[in-house]
Amino acid sequence: MPPFTQPTFQERTQMAAKAKQAALKKLKAKKPLSPEVIAERKAAELAREEKQAKASEEKRAAFEQEKAERKAAKEAAKPKLALGLTETEKKAARDERYAARKKRKR
Repeated sequence: MPPFTQPTFQERTQMAAKAKQAALKKLKAKKPLSPEVIAERKAAELAREEKQAKASEEKRAAFEQEKAERKAAKEAAKPKLALGLTETEKKAARDERYAARKKRKR
């Protein structure tokens, strides 16, 4: 068995050119896509994009709704002014704040 010899620059360029020609020949032998197939693929792509846009919009709407609910809950949890409140009302407000704090910690 002869020893391994490194290919020269010319040999490497010739091999690369042959490989390129083989790839081009293989590509030219491939049948072109028919217009029906192209139209079908475009329709499928549009349907997929519409589905993704719809899902994204629903996700954004859900996030906005959750954000509004959190804001409303935060406003409701704010301590009310103690002016003119009876002792039972003060205790109820204190209990609300305590429950909200416990809920946040969980």
